[in-house]
Amino acid sequence: MENIKNKPEEHSKTHFEIQIDRKHFTVEENQLTGLQLRSLPSPAIGPDRDLFEVVPGGTDLKISDEQVVKMRNGLRFFSAPSQINPGRNHQRF
Repeated sequence: MENIKNKPEEHSKTHFEIQIDRKHFTVEENQLTGLQLRSLPSPAIGPDRDLFEVVPGGTDLKISDEQVVKMRNGLRFFSAPSQINPGRNHQRF
């Protein structure tokens, strides 16, 4: 008879595939703060931009630096200028 030993299962790490500004990232944490999400791209998303979670069919959520976001596959985020000044850089002729 064959002797079968139970192998200790390798610790399988959970990972999540997310997108920030259309760039793909793989994260292993179950949750990240807004500040941690901002640091994933290189260069990091600066304080002059806001970070939003895409909500399909709904209103996108602004993510503060301290806010904790539970990770799941397919999460999408985008950054946008914190202040939009329409017409600020337009020259008059």
